[in-house]
Amino acid sequence: MSLETREDLDPIETTEWIDSLESVLDREGEDRARYLMTRLADRLRRDGMKVPFSVTTPHRNTIPVHREAPMPGDLFMERRIRSLIRYNAIAQVIRNNRANPGLGGHIASFMSSATLYDVGFNHFFRAAKDDFAGDLIYIQGHVAPGIYARSYLEG
Repeated sequence: MSLETREDLDPIETTEWIDSLESVLDREGEDRARYLMTRLADRLRRDGMKVPFSVTTPHRNTIPVHREAPMPGDLFMERRIRSLIRYNAIAQVIRNNRANPGLGGHIASFMSSATLYDVGFNHFFRAAKDDFAGDLIYIQGHVAPGIYARSYLEG
C-alpha cells in the first residue's frame, strides 16, 4: 500500500509534525530543516526500515514557487505566437506529405519540444555582437518544420 492511499490514523499528530517542520523552516531556515529530515531518515535506516521517500530527487524543482522569478515577456502573446508556429508547421508537413508520405514523425518531434525552443528563442539564445560570437544552437533535424515555421512568421 502506498503512502498516498493509506488512511491517516492520527491526523492531529500529522498536523503537529507538519506545523513543527513549518516552524523550523520559518525560524531556523532550510539548512536546519534539511538536517532534521536527514537525521530522521538516518534513524529509520539504523533500525533497518526503508525510508519511504527520497529526500533529494533529480526530477523535482528545487526552487520553491514563491522564490521563482516571474517569467519575462507577454505570456499570452508568446502562447499565441507559439500556436501560429505550430499551425504553420502542421500545414508544411501536411502539404509535403501529399508528395512524400511518412513525414508525420517530424511534426510529433516538433510538437513535443515546441515550448522548449520557444522559451530558448525568446529568452535565452543570443545573437552575435562585437564581443560575442553568438550562441551556437543544434536543431534536431526532425523539428525542422517548426523552426522553418517560426522563421516564416519572423520574416
